[in-house]
Amino acid sequence: MAHFMDKFRTGAARFLCGRNGTDQLGGALLVLYVILVFLRSLLLLFFPYAALSILFSLLILLLLGTIVFRIFSRNLPRRQAENQRFLRWWNPRAAALSAAAARRRDRDHRYFRCKRCGTLCRVPRGMGRIEITCPKCRSTMTAKS
Repeated sequence: MAHFMDKFRTGAARFLCGRNGTDQLGGALLVLYVILVFLRSLLLLFFPYAALSILFSLLILLLLGTIVFRIFSRNLPRRQAENQRFLRWWNPRAAALSAAAARRRDRDHRYFRCKRCGTLCRVPRGMGRIEITCPKCRSTMTAKS
């Protein structure tokens, strides 16, 4: 049995050599695929004969075909360019989500947005009513920390 698995692993590695494989865009498409399958299941649960279900099924099949195509593609420069475009779009959003999560976990500070320039200002919590000066535009606001 071990000999068969070694031959299978070697054959699979040889087949995938020179192909794109998985990348960040492929992972994001897979997450989108799982979400669409879940939404289609919910849709079928509440509306068993909905025409929208057929649209979801076609979209899911198209997405699955795209994922498989990207994994087995040998056109590496094109797949890498697609992944780079996705990362240029995704990385700022991921950083914003990460920063928002960090602000929610921070129990020692309150965060205020400057009304004039939109800068995020951090002040210590529990100081009562204070006057906050924006470090960027120097406008002031009064708030309870």
